[in-house]
Amino acid sequence: MPLKTMRKFLLILFILSYSSSFASQILIPMDSESQKNHLKAYGITFWTLERQQKVQWLLNYRGGSFLIADFEEIKKECQIRGVSYEVISDAEAASILQEISSPSKNMEAVVLEKAPKIAVYTPNGKQPWDDAVTMVLTYAEIPYETVYDEEVINDGLLLYDWLHLHHEDFTGQYGKFYRTYKSAPWYIEEKKTAENLASKLGYNKVATEKLNVALKIKDYVIGGGFMFAMCSATDSFDIALSAEGVDICEPMFDGDGSDANYQNKIDFNKTFAFTNYNLERSPNVYEFSSIDMTAKRRIPKTTDYFSLMDFSAKWDPIPTMLVQNHTALVKGFMGQTTAFNREQIKSNVLVMGENKTNGEARYIHGIKGKGFFTFYGGHDPEDYTHRVGDPKTELDLHPTSPGYRLILNNVLFPAARKKKQKT
Repeated sequence: MPLKTMRKFLLILFILSYSSSFASQILIPMDSESQKNHLKAYGITFWTLERQQKVQWLLNYRGGSFLIADFEEIKKECQIRGVSYEVISDAEAASILQEISSPSKNMEAVVLEKAPKIAVYTPNGKQPWDDAVTMVLTYAEIPYETVYDEEVINDGLLLYDWLHLHHEDFTGQYGKFYRTYKSAPWYIEEKKTAENLASKLGYNKVATEKLNVALKIKDYVIGGGFMFAMCSATDSFDIALSAEGVDICEPMFDGDGSDANYQNKIDFNKTFAFTNYNLERSPNVYEFSSIDMTAKRRIPKTTDYFSLMDFSAKWDPIPTMLVQNHTALVKGFMGQTTAFNREQIKSNVLVMGENKTNGEARYIHGIKGKGFFTFYGGHDPEDYTHRVGDPKTELDLHPTSPGYRLILNNVLFPAARKKKQKT
């Protein structure tokens, strides 16, 4: 190569290497020390995906941090929303990714490609603070749409990638609120509204209509959908599926008696997560079945915590994504369905959060057909004993909530590049 050409080549190489050393990326740290608003950090990640920019989710690196190409708009958005970020060079980013790729490190970089389209199954008139998921989606500024029975029955779920089930009773027993609230105006009105909707959709009973909604949701998951449920939407969903063709409702709920010996007619093969449970027959008991641990718990609030399981990031990226957090110990919280009896969880369902002392699971995950489901016990991660009529939780007071982070992990999960999922 002539000397002049060689000099020109070296000059170009120097310019390229010099400029690349100053190229940069944005690291959104998710550890407890560096991030001042973990919840809104998920919103920044979602906002970036909406703009067709890919994000790398650094599993087990500094609490599950996010790595994004450096754009001025993203930094401005972080500043507006109060999200901590660090600008690092491409060389620093490459060093981090090299560390993560080491076989000796339980870490993985998962590419998030496209913002999932989110639906929340919730009745009209419910306020965002009636449900932890709608509350945190609103706080994190992650857009969602609402659907209810009419949309589900008419196959409206096909428009969405991710579905959350509001604290619903799919058994047709109106949440088992009968004993305490049967004379309350809101209970009477909600019962009447549910009956009118069932009639409008062509059903003679709310329980029959809710079963068909549950079956549509089941088909949605089997077809490849992502479903997330909390509190009573978890066990009542499975109970409804297992009681298909069986009347488990007493007269005050559906106008006629339940089937004789209905416990022996329950089909556990039809459920997602639970098996071998006993249904609660009494309409005056605020409980659906033996799945829930609420009445069996003897844990003081001060010591009520559950631990997150540790998974192999490289071989089990899905559960690893779902447990990303800045702590492995999460505060417990109550609900109509607080936690799940370990002995009544199917063997193919993964327990991701548990209280070993009490023999209960708080956070579980499974595969159904081509899709996935996650069940999370309790009502509100930052309201220990939420009751009807209680004021809403102010998430500005809990921007680093580990319990709420678990919800948002599920929101981002469908955005992951599919070839990275090895389970």
